[in-house]
Amino acid sequence: MPIIRVEMFKGRTREQKRALVRELTDTFIRTCGGKPESVQIVITDVAKEDWGTAGVLMADKYPD
Repeated sequence: MPIIRVEMFKGRTREQKRALVRELTDTFIRTCGGKPESVQIVITDVAKEDWGTAGVLMADKYPD
């Protein structure tokens, strides 16, 4: 059972997440084979203040 994990900034709508899950599933099946019901996708929303890169918080780099 493949598991695809997605971590991204908060703020996407349910419709966007629904489309992402559909596209990831379709792409996985087309690329690697298998059945759609075997593909598990976990989306984790992360606040910008909880994500950093190169010593900088994303909240500082990309303020709202």
